Amino acid sequence: MAARNRVFRFIVIPSLALVMVTSGGAPLRSRVLFQESRVASAESECRLGAQEDIRRVVFIQFDNVHFRRDVPNVPSDLEQMPHLLSFITDNGTLLTNDHTVPISHTATGFLSTITGLYPDRMGQPVSNTYRYFTPSGASRNAVSFAYWTAPVFDVSGAGQTNFTPTMIDERGKIAPAPWVAYTRSHCDVGIVGMANTVLENVAIDIPTVFGPNSPEAAAVRADNKQAFADFVGIGVHCAQESGLCSAPVHARPDLLPDEPGGYDGYMALFGHKYVAPVINPAHPLTDINGTTIADSAGRVGFPGWDSLTAAVALGYTATMLEAGISVTYTYLSATHDQNPPPSSPPFHLAFGPGEAGYVAQLRAYDDAFGKFFARLAAAGITPRNTLFVFSADEGDRFVGGPASPSGCDGVTTPCTYSVLGEVNLSLRGLLATQRGNTTSLQIHFDSAPTVYIDGNPGPSDPVTRRLQQDASRLTVTNPITGAVESVTEALAGPAEMKLLHMITSDPYRTPTFTLFGRADYYIFKDAADCASPCVAVQRPYAWSHGTIDPEIMQTWVGFVGPGVRQSGPTDEVWADHTDVRPTMLALLGLQDQYISDGRVLAEIISPGRLPDSLRTRRETFIRLATLYKKINAPIGDLARASLSVSTRALAATDEPTYARLTQQLQDWTAERNRLAARMKAALYAAAFGSDPISEGEAHALIEAGESLLDRVQNAAGSEP
Repeated sequence: MAARNRVFRFIVIPSLALVMVTSGGAPLRSRVLFQESRVASAESECRLGAQEDIRRVVFIQFDNVHFRRDVPNVPSDLEQMPHLLSFITDNGTLLTNDHTVPISHTATGFLSTITGLYPDRMGQPVSNTYRYFTPSGASRNAVSFAYWTAPVFDVSGAGQTNFTPTMIDERGKIAPAPWVAYTRSHCDVGIVGMANTVLENVAIDIPTVFGPNSPEAAAVRADNKQAFADFVGIGVHCAQESGLCSAPVHARPDLLPDEPGGYDGYMALFGHKYVAPVINPAHPLTDINGTTIADSAGRVGFPGWDSLTAAVALGYTATMLEAGISVTYTYLSATHDQNPPPSSPPFHLAFGPGEAGYVAQLRAYDDAFGKFFARLAAAGITPRNTLFVFSADEGDRFVGGPASPSGCDGVTTPCTYSVLGEVNLSLRGLLATQRGNTTSLQIHFDSAPTVYIDGNPGPSDPVTRRLQQDASRLTVTNPITGAVESVTEALAGPAEMKLLHMITSDPYRTPTFTLFGRADYYIFKDAADCASPCVAVQRPYAWSHGTIDPEIMQTWVGFVGPGVRQSGPTDEVWADHTDVRPTMLALLGLQDQYISDGRVLAEIISPGRLPDSLRTRRETFIRLATLYKKINAPIGDLARASLSVSTRALAATDEPTYARLTQQLQDWTAERNRLAARMKAALYAAAFGSDPISEGEAHALIEAGESLLDRVQNAAGSEP
């Protein structure tokens, strides 16, 4: 299923009703000609790149689209989208060894990419929903998807109890916003569905942005579905001198009260209703095929995230670019779910690799990209003057039996599956039945569930310790394979979660512990014991994500444009999502007013585009950056080794062993943090300042980092 809307699987929020695209048609030619006439005038202020040769930025990130093959005979998602794949590989570099961060889900995957920050510095390590403790020790449910300045989006119905920012940084303030570097450089930023940079809902975001007594809030009370189509999902953050926001009466102050360096005097447009008349005043907005964008009931406006297919999302994006918006950020829905989703059960119907519906959707995506690139080229928007970046939020694992007929490839011979679906487990039921443990708890349902023990006992409390020990020993018979398997691959308490960058500045968001399960399993709390089934295959869902399985954590990113080396596909560069933003900014000649957790991927940048401070010691920079990622990335070598030690600690039945290993984790984290801070500062100064990396300092930092990594890996490999 589409990871984007996992939040709506168990939480019924009428005001967040998702709507879908209907068919229809409208000619494109007159609109395209009108928009082309506006491009040149809008370009005059926005200049990007060291040579001012980049006029635009097109950033597109998929929900769960794969470079790798999920089954050997069936071409991968990107192989079945040759217009996109060839555009990247013929014109730039495709990194196939990129990684998301744990817990691997849509919100965290997108937010870490667009900010360059690990979750502990932007607030969302558990997504797409998460729980938080209240002062009483109870826990409540919140949604990761809320506008950048909104407080915690509590959907329990019991009323707000935590008013910290959804996007909370290490200061306890609103995290820096990703559009600021562009708008300060006189560039308008158009958003199509990108997480938390536009309104995500009509419940908390409308009052946050427009005010509780605004006409927009009244529109929600009158018809929340029309309000959703009008105000959610689409937006433009304007440069100060932009004509897009100067004339419309519906532009709102773009308020970022905690932004480093201040952010006063900027305006923004929120919603299809207010954006469409500005970027396309003469005609209704259409998708890439000329169909008016509307929901399943015919409401013109944003159709919902599951309906942001390539045709719809790229239609929005092309119109923004043709209107002179220089920077666009676009979300595309997953291709392995039925998009738009069916209007009657089963909802979010998932396809297996090579099934006819899956292949048809990929063909439609490929066709949309072909039209998109042709349309941009007609408007003079090409790799010669535009930076294109393409990525996916996460990988995921197909859960199903063998395909029929044997050897089917989906393209010439469709595949079918007699067994298809996630394996659902009841954690509470398994604990009660196998271990006699009936501790009162709540969990964030996931393949990597976070556990919240009622009363919020401490990490060393006997109740916590027994639950961790029992969770480590649960087994099930996999109903698809028949194998008897451990439910748990790894366990992380607060000490390890801090090392993994999962502890935010809001202490109430810290779970009791995290259970990283096997990739086939989606873990619930529901059944009290296994008298009710604790294990079942759920057919509408067939793609698992969240946990630490390599095919889930590993994904891809492609760069095309001025300054990007034309290297085609490569797996030689290890990267994670946080590296995308600093690499983009380095190519664009911009910088944030904070030091990113990512590093500039100098390997993909033409040497002539690198600043002198980096180019003169490029190899030293790369060696230090590579070691930095090994010790600081939450899925890097040190993190994986430490997770093994953490699992041993939490599973230990003798408390001295638990205490010793926990202290070891804390000591490693403190040492790692000191080294990582020095490494980040040196890498940042070389990439965005004018200070080349000192060979002596780099050697000392690399030597210290390798020593730490060796010690952690040796501890992970030692016998308990």
